[in-house]
Amino acid sequence: MLIEFIRGYGLLLAYFVIAVIAALAIRRLTIPKEVYRKTLHMILLCSVFVWVYAFNTWWISAIGTVVFVLMVYPILAIAERKIRVYSELLTERKPGEIKRSLVVAFFMFAVLICVCWGWLGEKYLVIASVLAWGLGDAAAALVGKRFGQHYIEGKLVEGRKSVEGTVAMFVVSFVAVLTVLLIHGSMKWYSYVPTAAITAAVCAIVELYTKGGMDTITCPLASAVILISLVHLWGV
Repeated sequence: MLIEFIRGYGLLLAYFVIAVIAALAIRRLTIPKEVYRKTLHMILLCSVFVWVYAFNTWWISAIGTVVFVLMVYPILAIAERKIRVYSELLTERKPGEIKRSLVVAFFMFAVLICVCWGWLGEKYLVIASVLAWGLGDAAAALVGKRFGQHYIEGKLVEGRKSVEGTVAMFVVSFVAVLTVLLIHGSMKWYSYVPTAAITAAVCAIVELYTKGGMDTITCPLASAVILISLVHLWGV
């Protein structure tokens, strides 16, 4: 158990060190702030592959998420106070955003790992749920800011969000989920497209009406609920 944890956690740390160094190198280039912000988003997103494949046991992986938060959170808290360019470097929209996102994201990973991998024994559902949110959210932000012309506003919507961004999230989420399902290849042939489409639609709708940046947890969990239901409806 200890050997597995050390090996898996070591791979995780190596992944983040390499990814952060690459992100800081990219930061030196002249790129839009939102693109750099989504680069950091993708680093977090892609760590799901390490959580799922660097560990052989689900509960050791889940424990790893807790250990990682306990290790990184104090480091970020100190850096926030000591480094003047901290917020600018990490493109924070408001103070404490990165620390809060860290806790929420890894809580979400832990829940998905426990339910999808631990309870159901299906690693691919963890990946599909995270990618449905992560890739779709990145597409929504980039497309919405660049091409958004028609906006959705209302009491249930935080600020205003573009129709173009929401459509982009649906399309990218659909492709991401469909790809994972096809690679896993355990469903009936006619169920792949509707399963991916329904999951993507729910994810896009949940993101549209989630406030306070909590889509980090609401979208993946909503995607997981839909995926688990449909996968078992059509048979694994």
